[in-house]
Amino acid sequence: MSKSGQIQVRIDSNTKAMAEAVFAKLGIKPSEAVRMFYHQVGLNQGIPFELKIPNAETLVAFEEVEKGHNLVSHSSMKSFKKSLREH
Repeated sequence: MSKSGQIQVRIDSNTKAMAEAVFAKLGIKPSEAVRMFYHQVGLNQGIPFELKIPNAETLVAFEEVEKGHNLVSHSSMKSFKKSLREH
């Protein structure tokens, strides 16, 4: 199949860097990722993932994580499981 179609996209540098770091871990080039996305759109006849607008509670949780607030860590799986039972 000939690769004659072309797309051009402008994207902010932070989003680009985050995505390209993931692509590098996967061992794929950005152009390959875009081709995979297009293939999945065709196969699924739509966007290949759920699109949702986060509610207010979720947005607050995102902000807390970004700022490092209200994060809980555990030293073991046993400690983690115990905390789940307590809530």
